[in-house]
Amino acid sequence: MDNSIFTGCIPALMTPATSDRTPDFDALVKKGRELVDLGMSAVVYCGSMGDWPLLTDEERQEGVKRLADAGVPVIVGTGAVNTKSAVSHATHAAKVGAKGLMVIPRVLSRGVSPTAQKAHFKAVLSAAPDLPAVIYNSPYYGFATRADLFFALRAEHPNLVGFKEFGGAADLRYAAENITSGSEDVVLMAGVDTNVFHGYVNCGATGTITGIGNALPREVLHLIELCQKAAQGDAKARVKAKELDEALYVLASFDEGPDLVLYYKHLMVLSGDAEYRLHFNETDALTPAQQGYVEAQYRLFRGWYSEWSETLG
Repeated sequence: MDNSIFTGCIPALMTPATSDRTPDFDALVKKGRELVDLGMSAVVYCGSMGDWPLLTDEERQEGVKRLADAGVPVIVGTGAVNTKSAVSHATHAAKVGAKGLMVIPRVLSRGVSPTAQKAHFKAVLSAAPDLPAVIYNSPYYGFATRADLFFALRAEHPNLVGFKEFGGAADLRYAAENITSGSEDVVLMAGVDTNVFHGYVNCGATGTITGIGNALPREVLHLIELCQKAAQGDAKARVKAKELDEALYVLASFDEGPDLVLYYKHLMVLSGDAEYRLHFNETDALTPAQQGYVEAQYRLFRGWYSEWSETLG
């Protein structure tokens, strides 16, 4: 099973909203196309960044189809409150020409049960056996997939080709040590923007799913390029990657909190994408202090990056 769709830098698309707070699919496709044209290897839709709990199944699937029809390589998030819905998203993804699946654990009902999660994963993987898939490991979903479960699933489902880790530095290292380093056929993806350097250089990641890359795509692609070189032993690239990673840290750290979509949509607006101004819930909004903080950090980073990048030629 080809796992190349999960390599490189992959933004997790947010869902823009129209004036009546329904999905703006034209703007979604426009942004997906723009990011891929800039050098992103694919996009993810609907992960947590895509507000999947706030959309209907029909809305999610229309977004997937619109992206696929536009030639945007799309990886589909299968998050759902029940296995039947998750299976529906996987089946639809295969039908409309998506390129991969991000298999999200079962939530709310028996979410901490390894037995229930195994059955859930198996159902989703079986629904689209020709689509390469990664398991999305995240503490926000309340379940940690460990090596024994991963390899038990992989033994029966060859389309399970990797692991997307959103748990943090320690979890990335666990995945590298116990799951992904034993075979080139199993990919590791860094799923937290604050752990890109750690993922590539210390854990052997070959891909990353990014939130901040929606608003700062060129800068994040630059970071990935430096990290890839550093992972090959390039000492100068390692120093520069650390510098850029440190400068980007505050903006990247919004990826770790519950307001990540609020922050990153606001950064999109600051970057010129007015279509991302609204949220689906009218009461979802940054506080004045949050807005002032993110704007100050954005200006600080943009000024620093402009000067720093000149020193690199």
